[in-house]
Amino acid sequence: MTTDGQPHTRLDPRYSDGTATATPWEQAERLLAAAELFWISTVRPDGRPHVTPLPAVWSKGALHFCTGPQERKARNLAANPQVALTTGTNIWNRGYDLVVEGEAVRVTDDGRLRELAAAWEAKYGDFWHFEVRDGLFHHGPGHAVVYRVAPRTVFGFGKGQPFSQTRWRFGA
Repeated sequence: MTTDGQPHTRLDPRYSDGTATATPWEQAERLLAAAELFWISTVRPDGRPHVTPLPAVWSKGALHFCTGPQERKARNLAANPQVALTTGTNIWNRGYDLVVEGEAVRVTDDGRLRELAAAWEAKYGDFWHFEVRDGLFHHGPGHAVVYRVAPRTVFGFGKGQPFSQTRWRFGA
């Protein structure tokens, strides 16, 4: 991060048109907040990749997702918390794709979980209404653990005119 708390931003000229400029981090944050579907990539204990779609909420500078504690991704995260979350469009020449890399950390504070439960419902509707207790989201007969992914590195891919690749790096 820079001294003003913003990530280091760099346009990669190897993958960008000559007229492209780096996308401002504020624009990337708006896209992350608005995105409805993400793809999470985790690593199985034997090293094979695992990729699955899920909804996520951008809040307080991080992506948040939930999963059942016995689901494949939760079991993968127990062994290796490093993840990549991607969102964007599957159209070649328009739109913007984002890849967020970071460490998935469990959120267990009931107060914070209530804030996140409200954010899920506001974004996705009342189907995603969660009760919060004992550090978990409860929905019907099941429950889910919640993870926070603060970005370490984010890649942004502008598609169309102009094509661009921006990298935001957080931390030292």
